[in-house]
Formats: sequence, C-alpha cells, structure tokens
Amino acid sequence: MHPLICTHCGDWDGEPDTGAGEHLLRCSSCGLTRPFLRLPLLCVTGPSGTGKSTVARELLARLEGFVVLEQDLLWVGGLRDPADDHRLFRSTWLRTAAMVQQSGRPVVLCGTVVPPELEHLPERALFSGVHYLALTCEPGPLAERLRGRPSWRGWDEARITETLDHQDWLTAEAEELRPPVTLLDTTEETPVETAEAVQRWVEGVHQDCAAPAVRRE
Repeated sequence: MHPLICTHCGDWDGEPDTGAGEHLLRCSSCGLTRPFLRLPLLCVTGPSGTGKSTVARELLARLEGFVVLEQDLLWVGGLRDPADDHRLFRSTWLRTAAMVQQSGRPVVLCGTVVPPELEHLPERALFSGVHYLALTCEPGPLAERLRGRPSWRGWDEARITETLDHQDWLTAEAEELRPPVTLLDTTEETPVETAEAVQRWVEGVHQDCAAPAVRRE
C-alpha cells in the first residue's frame, strides 16, 4: 500500500490531507477517508563522523518496539538527484518510514538531515511530528575521524571543511530551527555511552508523544 495512492479510487494524492482525523487520510480526488497510523518520526542526525552509523547498530538491540533505519541505505542511483535539495531522496524516505510505521512501530532514522529539508515536504503530513537529535563533535577530533576514513570514501580537506562548517551552522541554529534540534556532544563518549544517551532520548520523546493520548482516556 503506497501512502499517496487512494485505496478507493486509485488516484495519486501528492498533498496528503490529514484534516479528517488523527489517524485518517482523505483523498483529494474522491473525498473518501482511509485509516492511516500517524506516528512520530525520530531522526538521529548530525555531521558525518559523529557516530550515527555506529549508534544505529547499537540501537538495533536496545530499542524494542522501534524500527531503526540507516538513511544511506537509499543513497543510490537516481535517488542521488540533487534537484530541489535532493527532494526525491528525502520524499522517498518519508514515504518509506510512513509505511513501516503502519505496523505500529515508530521509525528511528539515522542520517544527516535537518528540519528545513523535511518540514516543507507534503509527505511530512504522514507523521504526527518529526523530532531531531543531532550528534556533534569538537572540530579537531571530528576532522581527524574523517581523515582516518578509507580513501574510497573521498574525504579530502575541502569536504572536511564543508562538514565542519555545517556543524558550526547546526550548533548555532539548533534552538531556532522549527522544530528545534537537540544536540548531543559525542567527543568524549564511547559508542556505548552515546547509544545509551540516544536510547534515552528516543524513549523519552516517544513517551512524551504518547502522554496526551493517555491523559484523554
């Protein structure tokens, strides 16, 4: 089942309408509604070299009831099209995560992404909210981590500088972004300690998102 294809009339709906109810989608063509489970999407983000992939592997065994996905999994072929800020890549991920969540298990997406890259997309409506935790690292150690990567990954000095500049922007703007981004410094942390901190954040956000529904009962 594709989240943007109406199960009644079969039309493609590029602007999902969630106004019909908390867990309903309304088709803009035929007007009929269909059940659709809208859950929070949890993004573990941050510059390359801060530990996202390592944390993702650790989280697989730690987070029961969640699905942990590595964003680079779909960084292939035509999805690398840079048009409109890699719109195809980002929209594909939102649709994929939304469909996974129909199982009732929230998705933890690990990859470099910030609110301005997702919040304006029509597929954003498929989630009750998107929450961001950014891993960061002091510039010196981060640069050394990137220089130590295998040559096939292409980490020259220009790319390293670009990554450090991105981190500077992210740390400066994190609280002003909408939604704001929570920061986690991994410089002195072991992979296990970082994974524990990320686990606490994921479980805390999930609990906070579920709390209003509990209070209404």
